[in-house]
Amino acid sequence: MKKNIVFIIILLIGSIAVAQEGNEEEINEGTKTFQTRPDITKSKKPLLKNKKQKPPITDYKIVDISNDTTYVDTTLTIQRDYNFNYLRRDDFGLQPINNVGQSYNSLVKVEEPDHLLPLFGARARHFNFMEVEDIQYYHVPTPLTELYFKTTFEQGQQLDAFFTVNTSPRLNLSIAYKGNRSLGKYQHALTSTGNFRVTANYTTKNNRYHIKTHFVSQDLLNQENGGLSATGINQYLSNTEEFRNADEFADRGSIEVNFENAESILLGKRFYLNHRYAIIKKTDSSNTNVAVGHILDLTDKSFQFDQTAPSDLFGESYESGALMDKVALEDFSNQLFVKLDNDWLGSLSVNAGMSNYNYGYNTLVNFQNGVSVANRLKGDIFAIGGSYQKNYKGFELAANGRSIISGGFDGHYVNASAAYQLRDYGLRLGISTNSVAPNYNFLLYQSDYVQYNWQNYNNNIPDNNPASLVNFKNVETQKIQANLNIKKWANIEASYSSIDNYTYFTKNRDSITVPEQFGGNINLLKLKFTNRLSFGWLGFDNTILYQNVDGAVNSISNENVTRTYEVYNVPTFVTRNSVYYQDHWFKRALFLQTGVTFKYYSEYNADGYDPVLSEFYVQSPEEIDYFDDVDKTDEAGDTTQTFGGFPQFDIFFNAKIRQTRIYFKVENFGEAFNQNNEFSAPGYAPRDAVIRFGLVWNFFL
Repeated sequence: MKKNIVFIIILLIGSIAVAQEGNEEEINEGTKTFQTRPDITKSKKPLLKNKKQKPPITDYKIVDISNDTTYVDTTLTIQRDYNFNYLRRDDFGLQPINNVGQSYNSLVKVEEPDHLLPLFGARARHFNFMEVEDIQYYHVPTPLTELYFKTTFEQGQQLDAFFTVNTSPRLNLSIAYKGNRSLGKYQHALTSTGNFRVTANYTTKNNRYHIKTHFVSQDLLNQENGGLSATGINQYLSNTEEFRNADEFADRGSIEVNFENAESILLGKRFYLNHRYAIIKKTDSSNTNVAVGHILDLTDKSFQFDQTAPSDLFGESYESGALMDKVALEDFSNQLFVKLDNDWLGSLSVNAGMSNYNYGYNTLVNFQNGVSVANRLKGDIFAIGGSYQKNYKGFELAANGRSIISGGFDGHYVNASAAYQLRDYGLRLGISTNSVAPNYNFLLYQSDYVQYNWQNYNNNIPDNNPASLVNFKNVETQKIQANLNIKKWANIEASYSSIDNYTYFTKNRDSITVPEQFGGNINLLKLKFTNRLSFGWLGFDNTILYQNVDGAVNSISNENVTRTYEVYNVPTFVTRNSVYYQDHWFKRALFLQTGVTFKYYSEYNADGYDPVLSEFYVQSPEEIDYFDDVDKTDEAGDTTQTFGGFPQFDIFFNAKIRQTRIYFKVENFGEAFNQNNEFSAPGYAPRDAVIRFGLVWNFFL
């Protein structure tokens, strides 16, 4: 049924596009005029005399779901260099795990967008998963194409191809596909991902009805090898000739990994519709606009872990042969809203909505002691909310929030902010609070591995539940933040967060990953300083982040010995500094940019990666001891894996010719001289030094 709904709506959008082709009207929108094809049966000569000039770049508009508008940017800046990566956005605060398309260890914990229902699990796979907030809509005077290409590791490539066109001034369509395939340098580390998206936005001639809609289909597949084995870690650290090739570069493919028989894949499809109708429209005699609207979100996700034979790393298994763990989520949401825009009052919106969720498995798990694990969490929630925005004498006031009023979960979020701009200075203050259940992987999980089965969902647990089943409370977060922007010089961000019931994964005494909830209060202070200066053809860019965590200490008892460990691990300092030269060459036919980027984060106990769950976990004392001991045979005498505390250098040579930006980069240049001393996660080495090439090419027809 859901597939049929999607198919019908796509047909409707196509019919609208066909209907627009015969329109011969001229329509003015702001300062821009769109004119349809002239009638060539009347006269052919005006076609040559009245040849249109190319529209300015500012006419190629990009609009997000909140209606914030920017335009296509074809310049070559240092920020564009930071964005030229697999994610197509700035990856500051992320440490990649060797191959392109694998996960990232978060040097800065990811702050998910406001939500009321639990998130789908496998969060380590979601860095490149496009959510509603990541989809953009367009408005262009002529067809626009963008091609992105970048090399990967060993075999494969990255490609992101995009095309958009306005069939009329009121209807825009776009289609895009981002794909990645990379073999990687280590055994069984292939990645293959794809993100397909189609968007449409339409406005009626009288400007009363507006619609934004998109369809997205995504698949992210990774071969899993469990990281380097104990022997492999010693091979990696010793760096003997046996693990080098004839060119004296590290031959990573001969280093032993934990297994070579598993893969995981995250699949997702989403149809999204956001439309509204103005029942009262602003006119010359009225400064009020009243609109009613509807938002529909139909999302299907699934995650599957396959392994041809069980591994001892994950304990006992129910199967002696092939294993398959698969979980799926169907989330169907409808929201109605009424929005009032008034020059004196501001913009006020109230909404009410319902969400139907169906998460789980097709099997039941019964333990020998009579304890059973449910197979499904399903139900409905009903929520209400609102938002407000007003500009008053230079002050920009904004607030929004939503709360569940009934259903299987409890939750809410509230955000409020005030901003003021004074010439070259801008200040924004904000406060927020939210309460939401942990992601579904914490609440319910089933696996062919015996100890990877749990249920921590309070509505499904009886009062006399055994110790293996617990009630996980909502994670409560309160945050205050400030942002000071000094034009053409610096941006300073500060925030202080208080987190209760923080939920995380860690290792138990059997070295099995299990969910835990911290009973204390975690306080997090973050200070971020960004500075960008240029002196003629010389530029400097600096980003420095300071993080301080207080109260995140938990204890574990084993054989009458109590030991402590941190449950919220981030480096104290993270920094990225670039110095570069940029100037026009060859009579301004080419713009050249070249320089060095220095990256560093202080040493800390990095989170580990679990391939069964596709989640990161906190290292327990036993886990830390294990990774400290596995490499004692190292001739150099090293007895620990180092996470952070080492510099990373990238050397880049970028150029722009017309609308084409070309990128050459030597990534992690220092690793070529000082190999095999660092790790990006327990058992996972960082990327080696490599030369990569790519380009971004825009076509304006």
